[in-house]
Amino acid sequence: MLIFFVSVAILILGYKFYSPFVEKQAGIDPKAITPQERFNEGVDYVAISPVKAFLIQFLNVAGVGPIFGPILGAVYGPVALVWIVIGNIIGGAVHDYFSGVMSIKEDGKSLPEIAGNYYNIVFKGFMLVFTAMLLFFVGVVFIMSRPGC
Repeated sequence: MLIFFVSVAILILGYKFYSPFVEKQAGIDPKAITPQERFNEGVDYVAISPVKAFLIQFLNVAGVGPIFGPILGAVYGPVALVWIVIGNIIGGAVHDYFSGVMSIKEDGKSLPEIAGNYYNIVFKGFMLVFTAMLLFFVGVVFIMSRPGC
């Protein structure tokens, strides 16, 4: 139970101290107009309520964590919880945040499109294939993690 409370404390400290540091590094302008406001055409750029946005992000972050978290806990013991929390704060949350910031600063483009703008068409193609492979792997993990497989 102590490790659980330590993990919750790490999450709170990360939110309180680390997230403002990450936001400062991103150079956020709170008065900037978002792509949704600029290109609101009713299909791709549509306003969404904060509750729905939170639920979508929660589902993206949660994924199969409730399945693999207990497995990691059984294999490595309770300390796996601390490593999952630290990895989420340092890796997952920062990656998701900066991906969103980059997309907003580039008019809502995807990461392969942004890479193509800054590098070349060959690298854009590589990033599209790489992204498709990662999506395929995520699908395989979801399929293989269901009960009965």
